[in-house]
Amino acid sequence: MADKVLIVDDDPAIRKLLEKIMHSNDLETSTADSGLAALNNLLTHSYDAILMDIMLGDMEGFEVIKRIRSRGIQTPVMIISGRNEDFDTVYGLSLGADDYITKPFRAIVVGAKVKAMIRRSKNQILETSNVLECGPFSYDSATMRFYKNDTELIFSSKEASLMLLFMKHPEQIFTKEVIYEHVWGNDAVDDNTIMVYVNRLRGKIEDTPGEPKHILTVRGVGYRFIP
Repeated sequence: MADKVLIVDDDPAIRKLLEKIMHSNDLETSTADSGLAALNNLLTHSYDAILMDIMLGDMEGFEVIKRIRSRGIQTPVMIISGRNEDFDTVYGLSLGADDYITKPFRAIVVGAKVKAMIRRSKNQILETSNVLECGPFSYDSATMRFYKNDTELIFSSKEASLMLLFMKHPEQIFTKEVIYEHVWGNDAVDDNTIMVYVNRLRGKIEDTPGEPKHILTVRGVGYRFIP
Protein backbone atom coordinates (compact mmCIF):
# COMPACT_ATOMS: atom_id res chain seq x y z
CA MET A 1 0.00 0.00 0.00
CA ALA A 2 1.37 3.41 -0.99
CA ASP A 3 2.15 5.98 1.67
CA LYS A 4 -0.32 8.87 1.88
CA VAL A 5 0.45 12.59 1.91
CA LEU A 6 -1.89 15.46 2.83
CA ILE A 7 -1.12 18.65 0.88
CA VAL A 8 -2.35 21.87 2.53
CA ASP A 9 -2.09 24.99 0.34
CA ASP A 10 -4.60 27.62 -0.77
CA ASP A 11 -2.95 28.00 -4.20
CA PRO A 12 -4.48 25.45 -6.62
CA ALA A 13 -1.42 25.60 -8.90
CA ILE A 14 0.91 24.69 -6.03
CA ARG A 15 -1.42 21.91 -4.89
CA LYS A 16 -1.46 20.47 -8.40
CA LEU A 17 2.33 20.69 -8.69
CA LEU A 18 2.88 18.99 -5.32
CA GLU A 19 0.40 16.27 -6.22
CA LYS A 20 2.34 15.61 -9.42
CA ILE A 21 5.62 15.41 -7.49
CA MET A 22 4.15 13.04 -4.90
CA HIS A 23 2.59 10.79 -7.54
CA SER A 24 5.92 10.60 -9.37
CA ASN A 25 7.37 9.26 -6.11
CA ASP A 26 4.63 6.61 -5.78
CA LEU A 27 2.84 8.47 -3.00
CA GLU A 28 -0.94 8.87 -2.71
CA THR A 29 -2.31 12.34 -2.03
CA SER A 30 -5.24 14.24 -0.56
CA THR A 31 -5.50 18.03 -0.60
CA ALA A 32 -6.92 20.80 1.58
CA ASP A 33 -7.22 24.44 0.55
CA SER A 34 -7.51 25.88 4.08
CA GLY A 35 -6.43 25.24 7.63
CA LEU A 36 -9.93 24.28 8.73
CA ALA A 37 -10.27 21.85 5.83
CA ALA A 38 -6.98 20.23 6.85
CA LEU A 39 -8.05 19.90 10.49
CA ASN A 40 -11.41 18.40 9.54
CA ASN A 41 -9.67 15.97 7.19
CA LEU A 42 -7.35 14.82 9.96
CA LEU A 43 -10.31 14.02 12.22
CA THR A 44 -11.26 11.11 9.99
CA HIS A 45 -8.11 10.21 8.03
CA SER A 46 -4.51 9.43 8.85
CA TYR A 47 -1.48 10.20 6.71
CA ASP A 48 2.21 9.36 6.53
CA ALA A 49 3.22 12.99 5.90
CA ILE A 50 1.71 16.48 5.73
CA LEU A 51 2.94 19.26 3.42
CA MET A 52 1.92 22.59 4.98
CA ASP A 53 1.90 26.12 3.58
CA ILE A 54 2.09 28.98 6.10
CA MET A 55 -0.05 31.60 4.37
CA LEU A 56 -3.50 30.02 4.26
CA GLY A 57 -6.70 31.94 3.74
CA ASP A 58 -8.30 31.28 7.11
CA MET A 59 -5.34 30.75 9.46
CA GLU A 60 -1.59 30.38 9.38
CA GLY A 61 -0.08 26.96 8.84
CA PHE A 62 1.69 27.48 12.16
CA GLU A 63 -1.70 27.43 13.90
CA VAL A 64 -2.66 24.22 12.11
CA ILE A 65 0.55 22.57 13.30
CA LYS A 66 -0.13 23.72 16.88
CA ARG A 67 -3.60 22.22 16.81
CA ILE A 68 -2.66 18.86 15.32
CA ARG A 69 0.22 18.44 17.77
CA SER A 70 -2.11 19.34 20.67
CA ARG A 71 -4.41 16.52 19.49
CA GLY A 72 -1.53 14.08 19.73
CA ILE A 73 -1.19 13.68 15.96
CA GLN A 74 2.50 12.94 15.37
CA THR A 75 2.41 12.71 11.56
CA PRO A 76 5.61 14.30 10.18
CA VAL A 77 5.04 17.80 8.78
CA MET A 78 7.07 19.57 6.11
CA ILE A 79 6.43 23.30 5.80
CA ILE A 80 6.64 24.55 2.21
CA SER A 81 6.44 28.33 2.21
CA GLY A 82 7.40 31.47 0.32
CA ARG A 83 8.55 32.99 3.62
CA ASN A 84 12.29 32.47 3.97
CA GLU A 85 13.13 34.34 7.18
CA ASP A 86 15.19 32.41 9.72
CA PHE A 87 12.56 33.22 12.36
CA ASP A 88 9.85 31.40 10.41
CA THR A 89 12.03 28.33 10.00
CA VAL A 90 12.99 28.20 13.68
CA TYR A 91 9.43 28.91 14.82
CA GLY A 92 7.95 26.24 12.57
CA LEU A 93 10.41 23.62 13.76
CA SER A 94 9.80 24.59 17.39
CA LEU A 95 6.06 23.93 16.94
CA GLY A 96 6.72 20.40 15.78
CA ALA A 97 7.38 20.66 12.05
CA ASP A 98 10.00 18.19 10.82
CA ASP A 99 11.38 20.16 7.87
CA TYR A 100 11.08 23.57 6.20
CA ILE A 101 11.47 24.23 2.46
CA THR A 102 11.07 27.61 0.78
CA LYS A 103 9.38 28.38 -2.52
CA PRO A 104 10.39 28.18 -5.31
CA PHE A 105 11.57 24.62 -4.73
CA ARG A 106 13.15 21.89 -6.81
CA ALA A 107 10.73 19.03 -7.44
CA ILE A 108 13.38 16.33 -7.15
CA VAL A 109 14.50 17.70 -3.76
CA VAL A 110 10.97 17.89 -2.34
CA GLY A 111 10.19 14.35 -3.44
CA ALA A 112 13.38 12.96 -1.93
CA LYS A 113 12.91 14.85 1.34
CA VAL A 114 9.32 13.68 1.76
CA LYS A 115 10.29 10.04 1.14
CA ALA A 116 13.17 10.36 3.64
CA MET A 117 10.91 12.03 6.22
CA ILE A 118 8.35 9.22 5.98
CA ARG A 119 11.09 6.59 6.20
CA ARG A 120 12.59 8.17 9.34
CA SER A 121 9.17 8.41 10.95
CA LYS A 122 8.38 4.75 10.31
CA ASN A 123 11.77 3.65 11.62
CA GLN A 124 11.22 5.63 14.82
CA ILE A 125 7.80 4.04 15.29
CA LEU A 126 9.27 0.55 14.84
CA GLU A 127 11.96 1.31 17.41
CA THR A 128 9.64 2.79 20.04
CA SER A 129 6.30 1.14 19.36
CA ASN A 130 4.50 -0.29 22.36
CA VAL A 131 1.28 -1.84 21.13
CA LEU A 132 -1.50 -2.81 23.52
CA GLU A 133 -3.71 -5.52 22.03
CA CYS A 134 -7.12 -6.47 23.38
CA GLY A 135 -9.29 -8.75 21.25
CA PRO A 136 -9.81 -7.10 17.85
CA PHE A 137 -8.63 -3.76 19.30
CA SER A 138 -5.12 -2.37 19.52
CA TYR A 139 -3.50 0.85 20.69
CA ASP A 140 -0.10 2.04 19.51
CA SER A 141 1.33 4.33 22.19
CA ALA A 142 4.02 5.59 19.81
CA THR A 143 1.46 7.10 17.43
CA MET A 144 -1.42 7.36 19.95
CA ARG A 145 -3.72 5.61 17.47
CA PHE A 146 -6.42 3.01 18.02
CA TYR A 147 -7.40 0.24 15.62
CA LYS A 148 -10.06 -2.42 15.27
CA ASN A 149 -8.99 -5.28 13.01
CA ASP A 150 -6.32 -2.96 11.50
CA THR A 151 -8.88 -0.24 10.71
CA GLU A 152 -8.09 3.01 12.51
CA LEU A 153 -10.61 4.35 15.02
CA ILE A 154 -10.79 8.14 15.40
CA PHE A 155 -11.55 9.29 18.96
CA SER A 156 -11.75 12.58 20.80
CA SER A 157 -9.35 12.94 23.74
CA LYS A 158 -11.98 11.89 26.29
CA GLU A 159 -13.15 8.98 24.14
CA ALA A 160 -9.53 7.86 23.79
CA SER A 161 -9.01 8.02 27.57
CA LEU A 162 -12.14 5.96 28.16
CA MET A 163 -11.23 3.39 25.51
CA LEU A 164 -7.71 3.04 26.89
CA LEU A 165 -9.10 2.53 30.40
CA PHE A 166 -11.34 -0.28 29.12
CA MET A 167 -8.57 -1.92 27.05
CA LYS A 168 -6.16 -1.98 29.99
CA HIS A 169 -8.74 -3.69 32.19
CA PRO A 170 -10.88 -6.05 30.08
CA GLU A 171 -13.77 -7.82 31.81
CA GLN A 172 -13.49 -5.49 34.83
CA ILE A 173 -16.63 -3.73 36.02
CA PHE A 174 -16.10 0.03 36.27
CA THR A 175 -18.33 2.10 38.50
CA LYS A 176 -19.19 5.58 37.30
CA GLU A 177 -17.09 6.99 40.14
CA VAL A 178 -13.99 5.17 38.91
CA ILE A 179 -14.62 6.37 35.37
CA TYR A 180 -14.98 9.94 36.69
CA GLU A 181 -11.59 9.70 38.38
CA HIS A 182 -9.66 8.16 35.49
CA VAL A 183 -11.15 10.09 32.56
CA TRP A 184 -12.28 13.44 33.97
CA GLY A 185 -10.00 13.75 37.01
CA ASN A 186 -11.26 16.48 39.28
CA ASP A 187 -13.70 17.89 36.73
CA ALA A 188 -17.30 17.61 37.86
CA VAL A 189 -19.47 15.60 35.46
CA ASP A 190 -22.85 13.96 35.85
CA ASP A 191 -24.09 10.46 35.01
CA ASN A 192 -25.54 11.70 31.74
CA THR A 193 -22.10 12.87 30.54
CA ILE A 194 -20.62 9.40 31.03
CA MET A 195 -23.59 7.81 29.27
CA VAL A 196 -23.13 10.19 26.31
CA TYR A 197 -19.44 9.30 25.97
CA VAL A 198 -20.09 5.58 26.32
CA ASN A 199 -22.70 5.81 23.57
CA ARG A 200 -20.28 7.74 21.35
CA LEU A 201 -17.68 5.06 21.90
CA ARG A 202 -20.18 2.32 21.11
CA GLY A 203 -21.05 4.12 17.90
CA LYS A 204 -17.41 3.88 16.82
CA ILE A 205 -16.40 0.39 17.97
CA GLU A 206 -19.57 -1.73 17.90
CA ASP A 207 -20.85 -3.47 14.78
CA THR A 208 -24.39 -2.79 16.02
CA PRO A 209 -24.30 0.07 18.56
CA GLY A 210 -27.88 -0.59 19.64
CA GLU A 211 -26.90 -4.15 20.60
CA PRO A 212 -23.41 -3.68 22.09
CA LYS A 213 -21.14 -6.68 22.50
CA HIS A 214 -18.02 -4.91 23.74
CA ILE A 215 -19.18 -2.20 26.16
CA LEU A 216 -21.88 -3.70 28.35
CA THR A 217 -24.02 -1.86 30.89
CA VAL A 218 -24.03 -3.38 34.38
CA ARG A 219 -27.30 -2.04 35.73
CA GLY A 220 -26.98 0.04 38.85
CA VAL A 221 -23.19 -0.26 38.83
CA GLY A 222 -21.45 0.94 35.67
CA TYR A 223 -19.88 -0.66 32.61
CA ARG A 224 -17.78 -3.66 31.61
CA PHE A 225 -15.60 -4.00 28.53
CA ILE A 226 -15.64 -7.37 26.73
CA PRO A 227 -12.95 -7.53 24.02
